[in-house]
Amino acid sequence: MSSAVDLAPQELRVLVAVAEEGGFSAAAVRLGTTQSGVSHAVRGIERKVGVVLFERGRFGARPTPAGARTVAHARRVLRMLETLVREARDTPTGEIAGPLRIAAFRSAALHLLPPVLERLSARHPGIEATVTVVREVGPGTAGEVAQGRADLGIAGLGTSSPIPPQLVGDVLLEEPYALVHPAGHPDPRSLPLVDWTENCSSYTRQWWAAQDWIPAATVRAEDDGAVLSMVGSGLGMAIMPALSLTAAPPGTEITDLGPERPTRRVGYVTTPELAATAAVRALVRELRASVKPQVSGG
Repeated sequence: MSSAVDLAPQELRVLVAVAEEGGFSAAAVRLGTTQSGVSHAVRGIERKVGVVLFERGRFGARPTPAGARTVAHARRVLRMLETLVREARDTPTGEIAGPLRIAAFRSAALHLLPPVLERLSARHPGIEATVTVVREVGPGTAGEVAQGRADLGIAGLGTSSPIPPQLVGDVLLEEPYALVHPAGHPDPRSLPLVDWTENCSSYTRQWWAAQDWIPAATVRAEDDGAVLSMVGSGLGMAIMPALSLTAAPPGTEITDLGPERPTRRVGYVTTPELAATAAVRALVRELRASVKPQVSGG
């Protein structure tokens, strides 16, 4: 009797292609085969796993809930097969090589990762690191890892975007929030609040609720860079984490919020299987070395 363990790597590639291309015909072009071949393969896979994986219609093909979970597993299995072959070949020389896919929110991609990747490249020139900037709303960077689209994510931990239970990771740093406002303003707390969606998802809620001086946001920006630009132009004040304030523009001033200020924990997440791979271990070492002086005891 056929079972899910009979799935071959090529069948997993078919699942991923159909999901990412949105239909059998487009998946066939990507895979260099025929539409009927892809359709036949999908039907065979569905028989093996015992559930419908794709809804078919004039819209093409889109994964069912079971299909979405299966596609995520397929991406991760294919990635591990690729890693298995690569690490088996690299073992005799001790060199680490191959692609390393990183998902990060904007301020981490701009201010945390560049020196880390520079050192990683110097130590392991064979690693081909790519960074995708992902908004920390909804599934966020952790979702990219869980879905098999990234090997490691830099994520805000303990925010409104929970880390999927199937992932592993750790805190890298705990960064404080501060008040940023137009330089020289005599009463910055009286200014309108400028904010952006990702920031709202990471506030320490108890602290926020206790601050009667903070108004509702009157201006919503696309990202933290736009917030800083607006503050620098005198349009309001903002409450932002340290990474976002790394390159605060001229015309802004940063004021500490005091000993009870909120903080945000930033860490990395990966899958249990990728956590053991040489490239991910090398990246985690560089991340820890980079932030070690900043880590809080909280």
